[in-house]
This record gives sequence, structure tokens and C-alpha cells, in this order.
Amino acid sequence: MSWSQIKKLASSRAGLLTGAALAASALTALWVAAKARQAERENPPAGSFVNIDGARIHYVERGEGPPVLLIHGNTVTLSDFEASGLIDRLAVDHRVIAIDRPGFGRSTRPRDRLWTPSAQAAMLHEALKRLGVEQPIIVGHSMGTLVALAMALDHPTDVRSLVLISGYYYPELRVDALLTAPVALPVLGDVMRYTVTALSARALLQRTVEAMFWPHQVPEQFFPVLSREMMLRPLQIRANAEDAAFMMPAAHASSARYSELRIPVTIVAGANDKVVDVEAHSRRLHREVPQSELVVVADAGHMVHYLASDRVIAAV
Repeated sequence: MSWSQIKKLASSRAGLLTGAALAASALTALWVAAKARQAERENPPAGSFVNIDGARIHYVERGEGPPVLLIHGNTVTLSDFEASGLIDRLAVDHRVIAIDRPGFGRSTRPRDRLWTPSAQAAMLHEALKRLGVEQPIIVGHSMGTLVALAMALDHPTDVRSLVLISGYYYPELRVDALLTAPVALPVLGDVMRYTVTALSARALLQRTVEAMFWPHQVPEQFFPVLSREMMLRPLQIRANAEDAAFMMPAAHASSARYSELRIPVTIVAGANDKVVDVEAHSRRLHREVPQSELVVVADAGHMVHYLASDRVIAAV
């Protein structure tokens, strides 16, 4: 076989492989889009919507009394507070509002802005005004704590107190944020979210959730209430990636202002949290905010509000 024949054969094989890869990617993208539509059909909105500056925000409201706003973290949706029982238990004597942050659950995430914690806080602040909510107690979990802190720092007279659970408060290098950063990019990220990342997210979701609940088992009600496929939709994968990318700069900006806090702050953390280091974040924040109270729950991990919901409710 001559050299030209060998090159021609190699070229044809490369072309076939490229064509096969493109076809497989297209089929995967169609399957992912179909799974997302199916998940949304099978999980209709549980609450109501408020339109804020082009974003359609989904929220659940229950109970009467002093207002409490619940802000969830990454990976999950407002249904996390359903599964943990916090919404129903707090609604006994509070007006409870739990929101899907932009891009999570049934809330949209327009691409006309950077959805930093401060931007999310501004949107929530406006949403609360529309709903007639004044000076709520804000409960934030994980990434939701940065949004809660942004609300308290940017709108100090409109927040009654903070309950911060398993929070990330100071800039610290996170490998997960670096790995997911490309998924947040336009075009490249869009392709990834419908192909390779959609598949890898499905492969890793169980392990990710198990790490969140470690050292305990994932509660039986967790996945049925939250829905795996709702958490794996391309929109929510993008929201997760963008929020992860904003974590370090947001923590850097907000940590320089913690001395401005004048409201009561309760910091709740699990002693065995493998997602966020308790000493580097929760204990440090407690030292820097004199009027704060620190509750470290022994034998609890990142999802401490499941194991120690009584402590969270007592803090509220």
C-alpha cells in the first residue's frame, strides 16, 4: 500500500469517527432535552411566580406570622426545605417563603446579567417588596448563605436577622469550581451541558449527594421530593456552574464587609462537613461577627438542617 493510499484511508477513518461522534452528540442532546421536558411535566410548579426584571421566580408560601425567607444552596431546589421538613415546621407560627434561586427548580435565569450573590439578593429584595414582606428572618444554606449575607449587607434595614447554615464565607480555592467553570461559558458550555456534562452529572449525582449528607445516609425522601431529573436539567447545571464560579469573588467581596453587620446572626454547621471546612468558615465568621451565635452539631455533615432541624428552628 502506497503512502498516499495510507493517508487516504486514515483520513476516511478520521472522517467516519468524527461523523459518528457528532451524530452521537446530537442524539445525546436530543435525549437530554427530552428528559428535561419530561421532568418539568412530571414535576409541575408547587407554588406561585413573581416576575422581577425579566426573571420569573418560583416560590412557595405557607403559614402566618413573622416572615421567614428560605434560600437553598447549589445542586438542590426549594424542595430541599420540603424534604427536610423546615417549611412545614416553621409555617406553624411563621409566614414562610421558600424560593427557587434563578436557574434552579422552576425559576428562570436570563442571560442578560451576571447572577452573582448580590444580583440574586437584589432580585429577592424586590420580590419580597412585591409580596409585602417586611424585615424577614433569612435562612440560607450553603451557597444560599452568600445570597443571604448580600441581602443583609446591601439592604441592612430590611433584614431582621440571619440564620446561616453550612456556609462558605471566605475565598478559598475550590477544585469543583475550577472543573465546572467551562460549563458556565456561552456556546462551549451550552454544548457541554447537553452532552458530556449531562452524562457525567448523572454519573456523579448520587456520589455528590452522599458526600453532602455524610456521615449519614441520604434520607429516603430526598430524591423522591427533589427529583433527580429536575436537578440534572441543562438550565440547572448552568446555574450550578455559574454560582460555583462566583463563589470565590463573592466571598472575597462580602468578607471585607462582615464588620458592617449589626443584626443577630446564628451560624449553624455540621462538625463533619466534608463540603465546607467548619474551622475555616463558620468558626472564623463567628469570631469576626461579635453578635453572632455559633451552633456546631456533632456527627452532622453539610446537610445539617436534616439531622438538626430543631436547632435551626430554635435559631429562627
